[in-house]
Amino acid sequence: MTTTLPEAAVTAAARPRRFGAWYIAEHQLRGMKAYGWTIVVGSVGNPLLYLLGIGLGLAAFLDQPIASGADGLVDYVWFVAPALLATAAVTVAMDEFTFVIMAGFKWRRIFWGMNASPVAPPQIAAGLVISVVLRMLFTCTIYYLLILAFGAVGDPVTGALMPLVGVLGGLAFGLPLMAFSAGLTEDKGQFALVQRFVFTPLFLFSGTFFPLTTLPVWLQWIGWISPIWHASEIGRTLSYGSPPGAWPVGWHLAILVLLAAVGWVMARRVFVRRLRAG
Repeated sequence: MTTTLPEAAVTAAARPRRFGAWYIAEHQLRGMKAYGWTIVVGSVGNPLLYLLGIGLGLAAFLDQPIASGADGLVDYVWFVAPALLATAAVTVAMDEFTFVIMAGFKWRRIFWGMNASPVAPPQIAAGLVISVVLRMLFTCTIYYLLILAFGAVGDPVTGALMPLVGVLGGLAFGLPLMAFSAGLTEDKGQFALVQRFVFTPLFLFSGTFFPLTTLPVWLQWIGWISPIWHASEIGRTLSYGSPPGAWPVGWHLAILVLLAAVGWVMARRVFVRRLRAG
């Protein structure tokens, strides 16, 4: 004897199946309200402190410009500002794609509850990404408005695209990290190792505070694979133009898109495999 679901149940399940990712994103964004002030203060306070420290502090000790653009030498704060914006997006990815993912699978096990609903595993993964993208965009937009107020943008019109570039850089770093986090079953300090041996070297050796070419050749490769460097270089081009001999913007974009795409495929696959196996 075969049974069929009541028509009302089928109808009720249709909407979550169609818009499941957005339901997950809404859930995650509502959850962020628990630490909403931390997000707001971090989005405003961090760039403000960096810009004050660099624009009024470190820059005062530099007796000559260290960076140049399409039209010649540029102020130091112009050079650093796009890198700080890109780093802000990557920091958000570090926050949201590590312990949040572990909590969803292991500690709170909320992903299993979502999986028991009409929402499919790929939609759970996509909803998480959407919520993080929105947080990145908020943070990067605040960052851009602050560097604009500090006069750290050469061309405010093209520079307005920097928040989007920052989000792309954050995804290029965060989606592979999301795949890694989703595959963990135990917390044995892996995220601390990622913070110390992945994020920190990328931040320090990605041409953030000085041009990448000023580093020894044996360290420059870190920048070449770093989403922070590629996003920073695009942001600098948008702000004041590329100096002669710089990498084409298309190369930077291609690498960021490739890292994000590979990370998404890996993360989606891990979510599907783990949730369907459980």
